[in-house]
Amino acid sequence: MTLPETASSTNFIRSIIDEDLKSGKHKTVVTRFPPEPNGYLHIGHAKSICLNFGLARDYNGRCHLRFDDTNPTKEEQEYVDTIQESVRWLGFDWGEDRYYASDYFEQLYRWAVALIKKGKAYVDDLTADEIREHRGTLTESGRESPYRNRPLEDNLDLFHRMRAGEFSDGSRVLRAKIDMASPNMNLRDPVMYRILHATHPHTGAAWCVYPMYDYAHGQSDSIEGITHSICTLEFEDHRPLYEWFLDQLGIYRPQQIEFARLNLTYTVMSKRKLLELVQQGYVSGWDDPRMPTLVGMRRRGFTPEAIRTFCERIGIGKNDSWIDMGVLEDCLRHDLNERAPRVMGVLRPLRVVIDNYPQNQTEEFDAPNHPNKPEMGSRKIPFSPVIYIEQDDFSEDPPKGYFRLTPGGEVRLRYAYIIKCVGVVKDEQSGKIVEVRCTYDPQSRGGSAADGRKIKGTIHWVSAPHSIEAEVRLYDRLFTLLNPGSDKGGADWKSGLNPNSSETLKSCRLEPGLADAAPERRYQFERQGYFCLDTVDSSPGIPVFNRSVTLRDSWVKNQ
Repeated sequence: MTLPETASSTNFIRSIIDEDLKSGKHKTVVTRFPPEPNGYLHIGHAKSICLNFGLARDYNGRCHLRFDDTNPTKEEQEYVDTIQESVRWLGFDWGEDRYYASDYFEQLYRWAVALIKKGKAYVDDLTADEIREHRGTLTESGRESPYRNRPLEDNLDLFHRMRAGEFSDGSRVLRAKIDMASPNMNLRDPVMYRILHATHPHTGAAWCVYPMYDYAHGQSDSIEGITHSICTLEFEDHRPLYEWFLDQLGIYRPQQIEFARLNLTYTVMSKRKLLELVQQGYVSGWDDPRMPTLVGMRRRGFTPEAIRTFCERIGIGKNDSWIDMGVLEDCLRHDLNERAPRVMGVLRPLRVVIDNYPQNQTEEFDAPNHPNKPEMGSRKIPFSPVIYIEQDDFSEDPPKGYFRLTPGGEVRLRYAYIIKCVGVVKDEQSGKIVEVRCTYDPQSRGGSAADGRKIKGTIHWVSAPHSIEAEVRLYDRLFTLLNPGSDKGGADWKSGLNPNSSETLKSCRLEPGLADAAPERRYQFERQGYFCLDTVDSSPGIPVFNRSVTLRDSWVKNQ
């Protein structure tokens, strides 16, 4: 099992494991990451992946990848494939330890038969609605099903016929016989098996009865010899049921440990809600760069290193809390600041003609690829008498404190010359400025004035004839609400969708070297942010770059 090197920190789970190893309860550590293949992994899953694989790494143990594929109506091979790809992208590898709960269907069935024979399970003819009604409430005990005390032989016969496909979907279920008066709702005769005449992505048409997650989970852990079954807090009330099945069967019982799941502001991480966003067209797909899915974050330009750092930074606890999106974005900024080469890109171009520059001349300037990392080398930037600058870098009527290009004013072109505005050209009909006329100081090559005069403003630029055209997509947070998935987000949680979460800019102009940008290569566009070449929509003629994150967090200030 190949695992990335990251810092480890002490938490209550590590304390439990330390004690278990010290006492001799376990000689090695075996964890598992058990996704259901019914959707794409998101940043919340990344926390669990990093935790489980990280523990296996730090204790020289193993982490299993197990697909808890017990519901064929919602599971697809596409999800299996993308889950494996995402785990590998994060930097983890399960080696030979990849499993499926469906691999254990025969054993799970035999164990269900054993529970029937012990009088601990029965076939129920109640409908799903009737079972729900009989279950009771948090303040009222449940009512026993009229089929609860069927003779053992009848239960065995009916369960066998359920497997043989004699009954229709939903007509019967197998339930555990525990305690309908239990204060824990999960122990009120939970359903173990239901009838589903559906093709399974892993087992095909071999089965028409499928175990429920609560029944399959603990036994799968037991079969695989999991030492520490780590779940999120919502499974804490399920732990007595997890242990009840294992104890009734008399098989090895792993230790279930619960930790707080990740709650991230300005997004949702419910699979149901994410699927709704996809199916109803609010986003372009699971890999939309605004989505908290790992495929979406990867397409946007997140690095696995930044995500692992984020998971390490937020830590592992027992109490639910909300993590600000800014923490995640800051982890990406820190990572890309170290690794991303610098380039210049003009997103909203304004044409500038330098009147006194030789019209047929082109020269090149050396520019470092990283200001603090000489080992990353340098690049050549072409310069010509016609360049593009940002529209915001020129103001005909500048506000106070504006230090960029203005009529009669001077500005430094990054790595090049000092230029001075001597006029503008406007569209006759709209009055919009379409061109700025300038002169340059030939003695200021490199950006310093020979006479020592101070130039306050420095702006980026690209040579018009040498630059490449590109499409740039500016992404922001998907929601304007702090906690859109909570009750405070309103009955219609989609009402908090950010209408400005995506902006597409056409005809941007970039340095010519970006024509050869590789997929997922990340850059800092100077003064603009960090950008990544899109892996889906880019073409050789018009590359598409996604803004991964801004240079600074201005979200709170702008709200």
